Amino acid sequence: MPTISLCMIVKNEEEVLARCLASAKPLVDEIVVVDTGSEDSTKEIARQFTDKVYDFEWIDNFGAARNFAFSQGTCDYLMWLDADDIILPEDAAAFLSLKETLDSSVDTVMMKYNIAFDEQGKPTFSYYRERVMRNCPLARWDGAIHEVVTPFGKIIHAPIGVTHRRKDKTDAQRNLRLFERLIQRGETLSPREQFYYARELYYNARYAEAAAMFERFLNEGRGWLENNIEACRVQAQCYNALKQPEPALQALLRSFTYDAPRAELCCELGYYFFARNEFEKAVQWYATALLCPKKEASGAFLLEDCYGYLPHLQMCVCLDRLGRTAEAVAHNEEAMKIRPQSKACEHNRMYFEGK
Repeated sequence: MPTISLCMIVKNEEEVLARCLASAKPLVDEIVVVDTGSEDSTKEIARQFTDKVYDFEWIDNFGAARNFAFSQGTCDYLMWLDADDIILPEDAAAFLSLKETLDSSVDTVMMKYNIAFDEQGKPTFSYYRERVMRNCPLARWDGAIHEVVTPFGKIIHAPIGVTHRRKDKTDAQRNLRLFERLIQRGETLSPREQFYYARELYYNARYAEAAAMFERFLNEGRGWLENNIEACRVQAQCYNALKQPEPALQALLRSFTYDAPRAELCCELGYYFFARNEFEKAVQWYATALLCPKKEASGAFLLEDCYGYLPHLQMCVCLDRLGRTAEAVAHNEEAMKIRPQSKACEHNRMYFEGK
């Protein structure tokens, strides 16, 4: 059975680190924790789980810190987690099973990263990330921010989740500041960095700048396909925030030049027409969303609600506005099958009973 080193970088993570390490310790053979300047009890907590706790001077570069952490790993494979990640019991069991049966020819294991959840704890936003990699020179992080290891060699996709449970207190502008320091130093942003810089501008409500950066990213034509599609979706949201509906529509339609329609984009188009009371057109786009397959292995950002729940729910509303009550009721019931605790579906059910 292969051995695995968990290699982490941390800073001021006393609230969540023990939770993370406790969930991971039974799964790995070695834990490496690299501290980048904590001022709390993070390092003391780390030492409760491992004696391999190191310091790394912070240089505004997550990739450099992670590469240092990887350099301390001594096992066959290297794995990473963030301090506010956990591995739930059902995923831990699946991970151990994978570890016991992992073919020695595998170089990269892609695993699901679950980021957001519904009221039942079911993931609503997830995507595959490179999670476990052979300990070799190719396992190297690239990028100062939103860093990545390019998957290499024989790659497998394991439907095992890492659950991201964000801390209550986060610095929403941290990544934006790091990007702007790079720019101030005269460094050229890679296509991936352009994409994530645009997203950080969007998250910080700098919509015009974000839309312009997405445009630059797309026009240069060097981006990864999934980032191109997501750029179109978020650029449309920027234009919506700026009350510019026509550029928003064009951004959504542009996504189809990169690949077949994705449910996320179809739902955005459905809402575009719904907001203009063009319910027949909205229904067509929501119906198209229901036909879109999930492309999990592509690494796409998946908004789970767009692959069933949301299209059914929105079709219910649109069809009711069109006077097609029986169809509307049917779609509400389909949505409720997917999310039985949905307050929106329960409200709709009561509304139809009243009618």
